[in-house]
Amino acid sequence: MALSIRLSRGGSKKRPYYRIVVADARSPRDGRFIEKIGTYNPLLAKDSGERVKLDGDRAKHWIGVGAQPTDRVARFLDAAGVRERAARNNPNKGKPGEKATERAEERAEKLKAAEAAAEEAKNAPAPEPVAEEAPVEETAAPAEGSNEEAEAVIAAEVEAATEEPTPEAEQVAEAVAEETPASE
Repeated sequence: MALSIRLSRGGSKKRPYYRIVVADARSPRDGRFIEKIGTYNPLLAKDSGERVKLDGDRAKHWIGVGAQPTDRVARFLDAAGVRERAARNNPNKGKPGEKATERAEERAEKLKAAEAAAEEAKNAPAPEPVAEEAPVEETAAPAEGSNEEAEAVIAAEVEAATEEPTPEAEQVAEAVAEETPASE
């Protein structure tokens, strides 16, 4: 008969309470057991003395007889000083899965592309500012009373700068006017 020292669940829904029992390994989790050697209440604080109660002498006896503790009970026995538990190491536990790895690679590629674009923009020659070339007419310095001539020159420049609307622009303006309802 294979013996195990394990937890047997009690308590109500969402309020777990466990008994630490010695039972036949083939019996159901909450079924028949040979002896109750302690209790475990996970709802209590981790530093509470009432969280895990364990009869160390009985646990030693059953381990001597050949009972095998489950992982959780082995932790309790190690904390109580009854049985030394070998530290486990699972190096793959903290590794991300395939999809998370793919997403990380995609983010890294986008970041590299953005850095390359920023570096390219930084190293590119700065575009020279293009000044608007207005026709400059060299005239003699106007006399003190000739403001009318200066105003006439400015008006001629303004007329040259404003362009007639193109036929395409007129068609777009007409289409927009047709689509918008007239306010009544």
